[in-house]
Amino acid sequence: MPRQRNHTPSYLLHRRSGRARAVWTDLTGTRQQRLLPGEFGSDESKAAFARLQLEVVTSPVCLPATDTARNVSLNEVLLAFLSHAERHYRDPDGNLTTEYREYTRVARHLRELYGPAPAAGFGPLALKAVRQRFVDAGWSRGVVNQRVGRVRRILKWAVAEELVPPAVFHGLAAVAGLQRGRTPARETDPVRPVGDDAVAATLPHLTPHVRVIVELLLHTGMRPAEACGMTLNQIERGAVWVYRPRRHKTAHHGKGRVVPLGPNARAVLAAFLAGRALEPDEPIFSPARCREEQYAAMRGARKSKVQPSQVSRRKADAERTPTDSYAPGAISHAVAAACRRAFPPPAPLAKRRDETAAAWKARLTAGERARLRAWEREHRWHPYQLRHTFATKVRKAHGLEAAQVLLGHARADVTQVYAERNEELAAAVAAKIG
Repeated sequence: MPRQRNHTPSYLLHRRSGRARAVWTDLTGTRQQRLLPGEFGSDESKAAFARLQLEVVTSPVCLPATDTARNVSLNEVLLAFLSHAERHYRDPDGNLTTEYREYTRVARHLRELYGPAPAAGFGPLALKAVRQRFVDAGWSRGVVNQRVGRVRRILKWAVAEELVPPAVFHGLAAVAGLQRGRTPARETDPVRPVGDDAVAATLPHLTPHVRVIVELLLHTGMRPAEACGMTLNQIERGAVWVYRPRRHKTAHHGKGRVVPLGPNARAVLAAFLAGRALEPDEPIFSPARCREEQYAAMRGARKSKVQPSQVSRRKADAERTPTDSYAPGAISHAVAAACRRAFPPPAPLAKRRDETAAAWKARLTAGERARLRAWEREHRWHPYQLRHTFATKVRKAHGLEAAQVLLGHARADVTQVYAERNEELAAAVAAKIG
C-alpha cells in the first residue's frame, strides 16, 4: 500500500544551514520543498511559513520560488486543474455537474495531443491543432467554440496558479472563434419553437409524471431542471401561484428565479396533486413513485388472481432502480421515445417488428439513412424547444420585456434567442407605412 502523501506543508529544520524549511506534496504528486527566511524557530521563519500555508490552501500546485523552476508539462496542469474542477463544479447536494464532465472530455484530447509537452509552450498553433481535432470528431461549430473556450479557461487557471507564464493565455486569447460559413465545422439548425399539434400528439405516449412536466414547460417556459426539482414548499399559493426554485441556472450568481403559474399551469398541477399526499420537501415528480403508481394501476386492472410467486418480482440486488426525482436528461429520453411512437417513419425506413437495431441500420442504404434523419428532424422535438414556444407566444402577445421577465433573463438580447420575431406584426406595419 503506497504511503499517504501529505499535501499540508510541514515546518522542518534544514540541518546544513540551520534555517527553517517547508516540505509538502502538491496535487500533481510532486514533492515540494522551500527554504524559509530566518533561522529555525524564529518569528521571521514562522511568519513566512504561515504565508506559505495560505498560498498552498489557495493554490493546489506551487512552483518552487527559484529561477530554475521545473518545466511543468501539460499533463501536470490538467491533473491539477481537474482536481480543482472536481471540488468546484458541484451542485448544492455535492454532486458533480455536467461542466466537470465537459472539462474531462476536453482534457482527454489535450492529453492525447500535447500531454508530455511543456505547458509553457502551448501556444496559438497548438490550440488550433486541438480545435481541428474537435472539428474532425464531427462536433458542430458552436460546440467546437465552446470547448475551445474551456481549453483557454484551463490555461487561464494555470496562469493564476503560476504554473505557466501569463504570455501563454495572452497568446491563446488571440485565436478567434470559428465563424459561420467560413469553416469546415458542421453547422446546426437554430432551435425553433415546437408546434402545439406535435406536443399534443406526443403527450399520450408519456408517463403521467413526465406528461405533467411537459405541460408545465409549455405553460410556464421553465427549464426542464427547474420543473424536475419542484416541491410543494417552493410554491406560494395565493391569488397567483408563484414557484421559486432554490436551484436554477443562475443561482450561483446570487440571482433569484420566480416562475408565475398561470391558470393553465395551476389546473394541470392541481389535477396531478389531487389524491396524492406529498411531504413539503418531497419532489412532486418522482420516477420511483411513478412506477409504483403504474404497478398499482396494473394490479387494479388485473382480473385473474395474483399467484404467490408473483406478489413481488422486485430483485433484491437490482442494478438499476428508479430515483426519487427526475433528471433533465431523463425527460429528453422520454420525449424522444414518445416521438418515435407518435410519429413512426414510413414503412421503408421504419424498423421492422422482427428486426434488431443493428440489422435495421445495416439494411438501410446511405440515401435511406439520410431520408430517415430528415424525417426525424421534421417529426422530433426536444423539451428545451418548449421554452422557445412559450417565449415566442409571450413576445407576440405582450412584447419582448414580458418574455424576458418570465424566462428569467437578465438581458433582453438573451431573450431574443428564444423568442421568434413577430413577422406578422412587421408585415402589418410595413403595409401601413411602407
